[in-house]
Amino acid sequence: MFVAACAIALLCLVSLSHSAPLSCEDLVRPLDQLDPHHLEGRWVLVAGSMSHPLYLERFKQSDSATVNFSSNTSDTHISYSRSIHFNNDCLYDTYNISLEGSSFTFDGTDKSNLSANFIHTSCQDCILMRMNKESGKRQHFYLLSRRRQLEQKEMEEFRAQLKCLNMPPPHVMDPTKELCPEERASNPATQTEEKTEEQHN
Repeated sequence: MFVAACAIALLCLVSLSHSAPLSCEDLVRPLDQLDPHHLEGRWVLVAGSMSHPLYLERFKQSDSATVNFSSNTSDTHISYSRSIHFNNDCLYDTYNISLEGSSFTFDGTDKSNLSANFIHTSCQDCILMRMNKESGKRQHFYLLSRRRQLEQKEMEEFRAQLKCLNMPPPHVMDPTKELCPEERASNPATQTEEKTEEQHN
């Protein structure tokens, strides 16, 4: 009887330890290993937050956004394209980025004040990007997925991650809003780069 009682008590302790919330160190740790092939393709922005109130308000005015990663020749030097549906218009821009571990940098000098990395998430078909601008004075946190809408537990994890970073609660995109079509090769991304930077960075 005593042995049975000890076994039950031990099982209860194990159960409690598994249900204990993760620490902030675990919640916002960089991704251990980034698989470039998993990264490739189109991702839909599900939710995001920004530490600067003005940029966050502008971000909330967007209807939808997507990011596309593609690589033709290298697993470390890839193309990063994004689209933003804003005021019934689609804004596009494309950058070349270099991957190193769980981090990436934008090639060229126009993004020299921006560092970015991928953060761990329990969502299997999601990527979580953390961007630091102006030497960490501004932080942007983006949750993207192959799906338009995530489960409640997945969103709760994202909210907990934002809380750990002392960032505002997330703005969750409306999954019923229209996405921009894939950008045509003839679209001059450079013409919309400045507009897009203002709205999304």
